[in-house]
Amino acid sequence: MEADIATVLADIEAAPLDSPDAVEAFRVRFLGRKAGAVTALFARMGEAAPDERRALGQRLNALKAAAEARLDAAAAETSGPAAGATTLDLTLPGRIPAPAEPGTIHPLTAALADIEAAFRRLGFSVARGPEIEDDWHNFSALNFPPEHPARDMQDTFFLEPPPPDGRGVLLRTHTSPVQVRVLEAAVAASTGTLDAPIRVIAPGRVFRNEAISYKSFCLFHQVEGLVVDETSTFAELKSLLAAFAADFFGEARRMQFRPSFFPFTEPSAEVDVWWDGTGEGRWMEILGCGMVDPNVLEAVGIDADRYTGYAFGMGAERLAMLRHGIDDIRLLYENDLRFLRQF
Repeated sequence: MEADIATVLADIEAAPLDSPDAVEAFRVRFLGRKAGAVTALFARMGEAAPDERRALGQRLNALKAAAEARLDAAAAETSGPAAGATTLDLTLPGRIPAPAEPGTIHPLTAALADIEAAFRRLGFSVARGPEIEDDWHNFSALNFPPEHPARDMQDTFFLEPPPPDGRGVLLRTHTSPVQVRVLEAAVAASTGTLDAPIRVIAPGRVFRNEAISYKSFCLFHQVEGLVVDETSTFAELKSLLAAFAADFFGEARRMQFRPSFFPFTEPSAEVDVWWDGTGEGRWMEILGCGMVDPNVLEAVGIDADRYTGYAFGMGAERLAMLRHGIDDIRLLYENDLRFLRQF
């Protein structure tokens, strides 16, 4: 058996270990549980005389250790950087043939920031609210009657079917619910009278169950404003919106107010600006506005005989499209680099 041990040891020292496949073959040949040469020698220990088995066991353990040591060293060599022609540091940034292309602010993000900044300069604060709303804040508190078409599931994304009591959960269709929450908070903090005039805008994402086209999308961004005071007037509203249009578009623009209807304002109007960015001048609608309906004030506990207010709402996408001459709202959401590189 000593001769067999010497032969196996010579084979262990001479076996090639120059690839992962050779390493695996070495392991199976010498240390495999069923057909390994070292394993087979351990199985033959019963052939030795009892007084020789202790020394034989030590020889076999040394043989096994020699095989395992060579296997471990070869495995480290074939799996490490030395196995390849070059080293590779995976933590390094990728190599690019040209300077990295700098990013820019998305035109819609820029429009929202500029709208907020313009109204901050006009003395407004900014309020935000949840995108998942209840029927009370989204419809009932804003003077939408129960049969109003906006409450239909074909116009609104309900997260659960509206129950008979009309207090369903939905994705907000405008940011006016934020105004309701601001009024509720102001009333809760007062002692019957408002501590100060309310001047707030509510920017945010809103959702409508509409067919997607060049002029409409299933989501968009609104910026709605609210002023409540004892002396609010429609003339003040018109002056405010004229100042905003001049600030946002960078020049004084011709404006017109057209009579309109909204459940939460009375009287109401839509506002157009004269636009000649395409070479052919035309009136373009930018927002809706009006005096806050007394029912809205009474719904949150404000004395409509003492306080008046006005509100307005605009789509940030429409303003961004007018500013940059964009003719399809879908371009703002498709992340097409050919479009975004223009900004």
